[in-house]
Amino acid sequence: MQGKILKDKAKPLGNYTHVKRVGDFIYVAGTSSRRPDNTHVGAVQDTDGNWQLDIKAQTKAVIENIGALLKEEGADLSHVIDMTSFLVDMKDFKGYNEVYATFFKGLSAPTRTTVAVHQLPHPNLLIEMKAIAYLPLER
Repeated sequence: MQGKILKDKAKPLGNYTHVKRVGDFIYVAGTSSRRPDNTHVGAVQDTDGNWQLDIKAQTKAVIENIGALLKEEGADLSHVIDMTSFLVDMKDFKGYNEVYATFFKGLSAPTRTTVAVHQLPHPNLLIEMKAIAYLPLER
Protein backbone atom coordinates (compact mmCIF):
# COMPACT_ATOMS: atom_id res chain seq x y z
CA MET A 1 0.00 0.00 0.00
CA GLN A 2 2.53 2.57 -1.09
CA GLY A 3 1.32 6.08 -1.68
CA LYS A 4 2.65 8.33 -4.40
CA ILE A 5 4.02 11.85 -4.40
CA LEU A 6 4.03 13.23 -7.93
CA LYS A 7 7.08 15.26 -8.89
CA ASP A 8 5.14 17.48 -11.32
CA LYS A 9 2.59 18.54 -8.66
CA ALA A 10 2.84 20.88 -5.69
CA LYS A 11 4.88 19.23 -2.95
CA PRO A 12 2.77 18.13 0.04
CA LEU A 13 2.94 20.57 2.95
CA GLY A 14 3.27 17.73 5.46
CA ASN A 15 4.02 14.04 5.78
CA TYR A 16 1.40 12.60 3.44
CA THR A 17 1.13 11.30 -0.11
CA HIS A 18 -0.89 12.78 -2.95
CA VAL A 19 -2.63 9.52 -3.76
CA LYS A 20 -2.81 6.00 -2.34
CA ARG A 21 -4.37 2.83 -3.70
CA VAL A 22 -5.77 0.29 -1.24
CA GLY A 23 -7.16 -2.66 -3.14
CA ASP A 24 -9.85 -1.43 -5.50
CA PHE A 25 -10.04 2.01 -3.86
CA ILE A 26 -7.95 5.08 -4.62
CA TYR A 27 -7.68 7.84 -2.03
CA VAL A 28 -6.71 11.36 -3.08
CA ALA A 29 -5.45 13.63 -0.31
CA GLY A 30 -6.83 17.11 0.23
CA THR A 31 -6.03 18.99 -2.97
CA SER A 32 -6.01 22.71 -3.67
CA SER A 33 -5.45 24.97 -6.67
CA ARG A 34 -1.74 25.18 -5.80
CA ARG A 35 0.61 24.86 -8.76
CA PRO A 36 4.03 23.12 -8.58
CA ASP A 37 5.69 26.55 -8.18
CA ASN A 38 3.52 27.23 -5.07
CA THR A 39 1.36 29.88 -6.77
CA HIS A 40 -2.40 29.40 -6.80
CA VAL A 41 -4.86 29.32 -9.68
CA GLY A 42 -7.64 31.79 -8.97
CA ALA A 43 -5.49 34.15 -6.88
CA VAL A 44 -4.32 37.34 -8.61
CA GLN A 45 -2.73 40.32 -6.92
CA ASP A 46 -3.98 43.69 -8.19
CA THR A 47 -1.89 46.85 -8.60
CA ASP A 48 -2.79 47.93 -5.05
CA GLY A 49 -1.38 44.68 -3.64
CA ASN A 50 -4.80 43.22 -2.81
CA TRP A 51 -5.54 39.62 -3.69
CA GLN A 52 -8.53 38.87 -5.92
CA LEU A 53 -9.70 35.31 -5.26
CA ASP A 54 -11.94 33.42 -7.70
CA ILE A 55 -13.87 30.42 -6.37
CA LYS A 56 -14.79 29.23 -9.87
CA ALA A 57 -11.18 29.21 -11.12
CA GLN A 58 -10.01 27.54 -7.92
CA THR A 59 -12.72 24.87 -8.03
CA LYS A 60 -11.90 24.03 -11.65
CA ALA A 61 -8.17 23.80 -10.86
CA VAL A 62 -8.77 21.60 -7.81
CA ILE A 63 -10.92 19.13 -9.75
CA GLU A 64 -8.41 19.07 -12.60
CA ASN A 65 -5.61 18.44 -10.08
CA ILE A 66 -7.59 15.54 -8.61
CA GLY A 67 -8.07 14.15 -12.12
CA ALA A 68 -4.31 14.30 -12.73
CA LEU A 69 -3.63 12.47 -9.46
CA LEU A 70 -6.16 9.77 -10.34
CA LYS A 71 -4.50 9.32 -13.72
CA GLU A 72 -1.38 8.12 -11.89
CA GLU A 73 -3.42 5.11 -10.79
CA GLY A 74 -5.05 4.52 -14.18
CA ALA A 75 -8.30 6.15 -13.11
CA ASP A 76 -10.12 9.36 -13.97
CA LEU A 77 -12.90 11.52 -12.55
CA SER A 78 -15.56 9.04 -13.68
CA HIS A 79 -14.19 6.63 -11.05
CA VAL A 80 -14.78 9.05 -8.15
CA ILE A 81 -17.40 7.68 -5.77
CA ASP A 82 -17.12 10.18 -2.92
CA MET A 83 -15.93 13.78 -2.69
CA THR A 84 -15.42 15.97 0.35
CA SER A 85 -15.14 19.73 -0.19
CA PHE A 86 -13.90 22.30 2.29
CA LEU A 87 -14.94 25.92 1.69
CA VAL A 88 -13.56 28.83 3.70
CA ASP A 89 -16.83 30.70 3.20
CA MET A 90 -20.23 29.28 2.28
CA LYS A 91 -20.94 32.44 0.28
CA ASP A 92 -18.78 30.73 -2.36
CA PHE A 93 -21.06 27.67 -2.50
CA LYS A 94 -23.00 28.81 -5.58
CA GLY A 95 -19.91 29.43 -7.74
CA TYR A 96 -18.25 26.23 -6.52
CA ASN A 97 -21.41 24.22 -7.18
CA GLU A 98 -21.75 25.62 -10.72
CA VAL A 99 -18.23 24.54 -11.66
CA TYR A 100 -18.56 21.20 -9.86
CA ALA A 101 -21.66 20.43 -11.96
CA THR A 102 -19.65 20.80 -15.18
CA PHE A 103 -17.50 17.83 -14.10
CA PHE A 104 -20.07 15.62 -12.34
CA LYS A 105 -23.63 15.18 -13.60
CA GLY A 106 -26.79 13.37 -12.60
CA LEU A 107 -26.92 9.97 -10.98
CA SER A 108 -23.36 9.13 -12.04
CA ALA A 109 -22.05 11.96 -9.82
CA PRO A 110 -20.21 10.89 -6.66
CA THR A 111 -21.67 11.34 -3.22
CA ARG A 112 -20.50 14.64 -1.79
CA THR A 113 -20.07 16.43 1.51
CA THR A 114 -19.34 20.16 1.61
CA VAL A 115 -18.34 21.84 4.85
CA ALA A 116 -17.20 25.31 5.85
CA VAL A 117 -13.83 25.56 7.55
CA HIS A 118 -12.20 28.42 9.43
CA GLN A 119 -9.16 28.50 7.15
CA LEU A 120 -6.95 26.48 4.83
CA PRO A 121 -3.13 26.23 4.77
CA HIS A 122 -2.72 29.43 2.71
CA PRO A 123 -4.79 32.65 2.86
CA ASN A 124 -5.26 32.62 -0.94
CA LEU A 125 -7.10 29.31 -0.85
CA LEU A 126 -10.89 29.33 -0.89
CA ILE A 127 -11.37 25.58 -1.38
CA GLU A 128 -9.76 22.19 -0.84
CA MET A 129 -11.19 18.84 -1.89
CA LYS A 130 -10.42 15.18 -1.27
CA ALA A 131 -11.71 12.20 -3.20
CA ILE A 132 -12.22 8.47 -3.06
CA ALA A 133 -12.33 6.58 -6.34
CA TYR A 134 -13.16 2.96 -7.14
CA LEU A 135 -11.31 1.07 -9.87
CA PRO A 136 -11.00 -2.70 -9.52
CA LEU A 137 -7.53 -4.13 -9.82
CA GLU A 138 -6.94 -6.65 -12.57
CA ARG A 139 -7.88 -10.06 -11.21
